[in-house]
Amino acid sequence: MAASAGATQTPADEVPVPQGEAHTLEPSLDSRAGRLSFCTKVCYGIGGVPNQVASSATAFYLQLFLLDVAQIPAAQVSLVLFGGKVSGAAADPVAGFLINRSRRTGSGRLMPCLRGLWYMTFYCLFQALATFSQVPYTALTMLLTPSPRERDSATAYRITMEMAGTLMGAAVHGLIVSGAHSPHRCKDADLELPGPVTVSPGAACLYSVAAAAVAVTYPVCIGFLYLGVKERPDPSAAASSQGMSFLAGLGLTVRHPPYLKLVISFLFISAAIQVEQSYLVLFCTHASRLHDHIQSLVLTILVSAVLSTPLWEWVLQRFGKRMSAFGICVMVPFAILLAIVPTAPVAYIVALVSGVSIAVSLLLPWSMLPDVVDDFQLQHQHGPGMETIFYSSYVFFTKLSGAGALGISTLSLEFAGYEAGACKQTEQVVVTLKVLIGAVPTCMILTGLCILMVSPTPKVPRQDTSRRLSLRRRTSYSLA
Repeated sequence: MAASAGATQTPADEVPVPQGEAHTLEPSLDSRAGRLSFCTKVCYGIGGVPNQVASSATAFYLQLFLLDVAQIPAAQVSLVLFGGKVSGAAADPVAGFLINRSRRTGSGRLMPCLRGLWYMTFYCLFQALATFSQVPYTALTMLLTPSPRERDSATAYRITMEMAGTLMGAAVHGLIVSGAHSPHRCKDADLELPGPVTVSPGAACLYSVAAAAVAVTYPVCIGFLYLGVKERPDPSAAASSQGMSFLAGLGLTVRHPPYLKLVISFLFISAAIQVEQSYLVLFCTHASRLHDHIQSLVLTILVSAVLSTPLWEWVLQRFGKRMSAFGICVMVPFAILLAIVPTAPVAYIVALVSGVSIAVSLLLPWSMLPDVVDDFQLQHQHGPGMETIFYSSYVFFTKLSGAGALGISTLSLEFAGYEAGACKQTEQVVVTLKVLIGAVPTCMILTGLCILMVSPTPKVPRQDTSRRLSLRRRTSYSLA
């Protein structure tokens, strides 16, 4: 933060303010004006619900649908997951570029392959389109208030509402499609040996109804966001300046050490969480006798995450963000225990603890990212406000890591001999699922935490620094 100290002594760092506006800008940036209302925070949080509803449904049930309902080979499922995540990741910088370019305003034998291509096409489209709502929404954090404390509070509201959306997505989607995965279908057919099972014609219909229920949340929640949240007014809109190009800004962003280390650490952590979520249902279905507990375990995880998010916000404010990161590794020994002892009591304890860890793993990066942006602004005094570049590139890298993790791990099921639609899998598949639910997330979480702990944490800007950063963003926000 040496750059910030020097910045306060250099006259060139100060943005010139017309005399007629000098007395009006300062009061608007004091602690009282920087506070966000409860309604604003709630509406801001609601804006993130649709993506989380959809993400929750796909995270827990997409693999199960593709493998056991659509009965696509595991190798093709890995391509579907990888292609969808990559398309979403590729759309992130595109979305950031378009946002920065826009002006600111006041408001047979071939059939299995063809089926795999069909699902991959629409999953890629979904990921890409969802990105164009996620990137501007996440970047909106920097434009709500100049106060770091209020930004952290708004982020906590957002994560709480997103976890509630995740809970709603898993609960509603799970209840609707539960009839498609009844454990009695194998017993009634007396199929105890490995082999495909005929899927009920109503199974696909149930998934269609669940998808429609998820789709309805998008217009409803975006309406709340539009009506209840406004960006900070721009009293100096006339004093706009020409900024650098998107690619030049992206090059500066990825070379900023605090941002680079933050991204690398959460590449591993977010990929571990995605792997844990994606294989929980498959593990309960094929590697343990927990099929009847799937819905309850998913709800336990999500309820625990929702209830613990406000607690983690208090811990984050009281003990700091670096100390809060240790909460992520709480789930590590319990995940290993579940792989070794897959019983119902152990599974519920693991679900409870995993929800607590998932909450802090979601809250922490989005609370640290605004501090990284402020740190960048202090070190690049003449740079424009590049919030969308930071946020879009962060989402890009995390999605790319998830694509690799899910693609490779699903491909490992193919090598283990996973048979789509079978009631009973081979012992090699069971061992592979235990490794994916225990050892793989453990290694990735510990790797990410080690990187995060050795990296310097940007300090929260002081009040005068926040004022100067806010003024600079207002006068140099547009990117060429």
